[in-house]
Amino acid sequence: MKVSLETYGGLAAATNLRRPPQVLETATLPEDAAAELARLVAAAVSTPGQEQDDRARDAMSYSITVEDGDRTTALEQSDGAMTPAYAALLTWLRKHFAQQ
Repeated sequence: MKVSLETYGGLAAATNLRRPPQVLETATLPEDAAAELARLVAAAVSTPGQEQDDRARDAMSYSITVEDGDRTTALEQSDGAMTPAYAALLTWLRKHFAQQ
């Protein structure tokens, strides 16, 4: 499974222009970390998103793309409307990318 994270918008939008997505291949992870990521992805995919609050126009937005075999799933949410499952996946990915 390949997971990529793109961050855009917010007050720092100009610094994020043309920044490539961060990419993670589960084949490079220890077995327990790959299993945890798969669990978090499944939870985020099965939880419907929330409607964006118009008051959060400067909120950061996040796009997580999951490629698993022939299937590609794109998940997009923002700080203005984020499900707990999506937030857990985003936090896990951020921690992993910070450790690289």
